[in-house]
Amino acid sequence: MELAKPSAADRTSAASRLRKDFVSNKYVYIMALPVILYYLIFHYAPIGGAVIAFQEFNAFKGIGGSEWVGLRNFQEFLNSPYAFRVIRNTLLINIYQILFAFPAPILLALLLNEIRVRWFKRTIQTVSYMPHFISLVVICGMLVDFTQSNGIINDIIVFFGGERSNLLMQSDLFRTIFVSSGIWQEVGWGSIIYLAALSTIDPHLYEASSIDGAGRFRQLIHITFPALVTTIVILLIMRMGHIMSEGFEKIILLYNPLTYETADIISSYVYRRGIQEANYSFGAAVGLFNSSINFVILVVVNSLSRKYAKESLW
Repeated sequence: MELAKPSAADRTSAASRLRKDFVSNKYVYIMALPVILYYLIFHYAPIGGAVIAFQEFNAFKGIGGSEWVGLRNFQEFLNSPYAFRVIRNTLLINIYQILFAFPAPILLALLLNEIRVRWFKRTIQTVSYMPHFISLVVICGMLVDFTQSNGIINDIIVFFGGERSNLLMQSDLFRTIFVSSGIWQEVGWGSIIYLAALSTIDPHLYEASSIDGAGRFRQLIHITFPALVTTIVILLIMRMGHIMSEGFEKIILLYNPLTYETADIISSYVYRRGIQEANYSFGAAVGLFNSSINFVILVVVNSLSRKYAKESLW
């Protein structure tokens, strides 16, 4: 069956509604413009450059003059002795973050929601938000100082009968330090969206449940937590869409050759091979491979969530 094409009158009517909406909400559109331009310039426009993943890119010849090599860069990455290591480390760090870092803001929001003393609640919120605004370079510098053999963490270890050691030089501790420091830095900031969701709960629900004999714990299970389910599912889907991605900045600031076995991830490997060695085609190929896997995982997780949890991004 052939779909009916919109008539000229329909197109004129739609254009008129759009024009009226722009006039009535012009300041909203103006505020949204920088964000739209940011994504167009820095996220959508560079997509065309992904073609160099299939080339032996030469900066002097440009995209048009560089040799086409097909899937050779992808094969080079997958056949390299480091491919399994960096993929494994990337997955493990992200899985640990999903298991431990993702629930942390939820728990903090639930705990803050139970605090009835307003000044104490605001103090806890302020203290937990502050690490988010500290520069990542400063955070990593603090971690390096704290984990040195004469740092404060080793002072605590010695107090309980342990021995001093440089913790960042131990490959088996790197993921623990990385994930736990990330929780400390982002738990307060991440709780904001859950606190916003909790603020929409009708207070009369708590009053009614209290009259029926429900204590604080039952109210938490049957009223508070269900109000967060939609937000949790949506954010979890989005988080799963980044399970193969992790920023290289913090990794590079913390790792060293002794911890490559557990610390080296895809983005740090691409930084060394693609940027430091100026192998841009290889870096683009690994990045495209990474993004493709993330996209597939996002689609699958979204479909499963829509089927079983009745919540999805689309």
